[in-house]
Amino acid sequence: MKTMRILTLLTIMLSLLLAACAPTTPAAPVEPAATEATAAESAPAESAAEVAAGEPIALTCAEPLKVGLITDASGALAIYGAHILRSFMLGMEYAAGAPGSAGEKFDFTQTQNNTFTFGDCTVEVLVRDDKSTPDTTAAVARELIDVDQVDVIVGTVSSGATATLQGIAAESQIPLIVAPAAANDITGANFNEYTFRVSRTNYQDAMNLCEYLPTQYKTLVQIAPDYNFGWGSAAAFRDACTLNGGEFVADDILAPADTTDFTPYMEQILDSGAEAYIVTWAGGGFIPMMQAAVDTGVAEEMALGATFVDNVALPAFFANAIGTTSGILYNWALPQNPINDWMVAETRARYGLAPDLFDADGFNAALMLVNGLAATGGDASAAALISAFEGMSFEGPKGTIEIRPEDHVAIQDMYIAKLVSVTDPDSKFLEPVTTTRPQPPCLLPEALKDRCGALPYGSLSGQ
Repeated sequence: MKTMRILTLLTIMLSLLLAACAPTTPAAPVEPAATEATAAESAPAESAAEVAAGEPIALTCAEPLKVGLITDASGALAIYGAHILRSFMLGMEYAAGAPGSAGEKFDFTQTQNNTFTFGDCTVEVLVRDDKSTPDTTAAVARELIDVDQVDVIVGTVSSGATATLQGIAAESQIPLIVAPAAANDITGANFNEYTFRVSRTNYQDAMNLCEYLPTQYKTLVQIAPDYNFGWGSAAAFRDACTLNGGEFVADDILAPADTTDFTPYMEQILDSGAEAYIVTWAGGGFIPMMQAAVDTGVAEEMALGATFVDNVALPAFFANAIGTTSGILYNWALPQNPINDWMVAETRARYGLAPDLFDADGFNAALMLVNGLAATGGDASAAALISAFEGMSFEGPKGTIEIRPEDHVAIQDMYIAKLVSVTDPDSKFLEPVTTTRPQPPCLLPEALKDRCGALPYGSLSGQ
């Protein structure tokens, strides 16, 4: 694996500013490259149920059901919220066999409702923008529950906002499907029986990358944001990479999430003498962080040990890293199955771009919901859905998703891939190397430890 070199400051600033300012509305259609996937991409929308190997899912319900979808449509993480807005609707359509009332292309600026028909049952999706701020998340959640009387909540992007959402869902006894927030605490310290996830955890990210990273770099240091997402990620990477032969030669560096000057933190990284530095971050902080990496010499002296990112940011962060290998939770070119083929084809056809980092999460959240309702015979009560979701297994764009009954973690495929391009017009940047299926430790609070059963508790070693 080659040492990853960061772009010059000018290139970084230009590319990342473009990423940060990218509109949530889709770009103009891009002509697909001539790849093996193009045949599947030409499949018409009405073939969704056929690709699923059966008929559309039919439900019977005593009255129409309501789902509240909360995501970031206009805040700091709106670039990721856009993934969920389109993919959740496509997942609902895939299960229903036909588009919802909003049509084939969901546009949040035009409508916030979309109703799908499943046999004798209709499911209305009510979409709300939480701007990734916990106060807004709380306000829209309470409106959805108390005024709109939704049966299920799905969301959200920010792990901090998701923690708020969890408390409200539990208080209201409303099932919550988490997508795409990754913090370990969601199904760990903040666990409650109403919260389930289809998104991966920090631990799954770490276990995936750490199967490979310590084979190339033995000494490591890491930087992460100073809140629950960053704490969980730092702990997970330290555990997983150490278990696989890596050595952390300095304490974890935690910076406030609103940091704009990363110079002192990069100086700590450089002073550590590590061969590689692991970065966990989300949002616009990447711009000043990478600037500081260039200014302090970190970019020249050390390798960047980081998972591959979304299609917009990847060309900026990894432009000088062609041929390198790293981990990623999802990229459209890596899974090989009919459901992913359908999602890729329809996302391109309707939105003019390839599915991105969190599209599989939104799609899987819809499939989990509908499969749960099918299992309960259309009963959307919390008791019925909790029973259906615990231990559930279903097929999605990433293959088989298993909802672990002990802690509601979603066991799923993760990917090690090789970077082959950063300029491909079809966003075909990665080629598969191998697929992993991490089984993270159970992180429930001590009072709930008995739920963990035979799972390793607290860390991969169980110590």
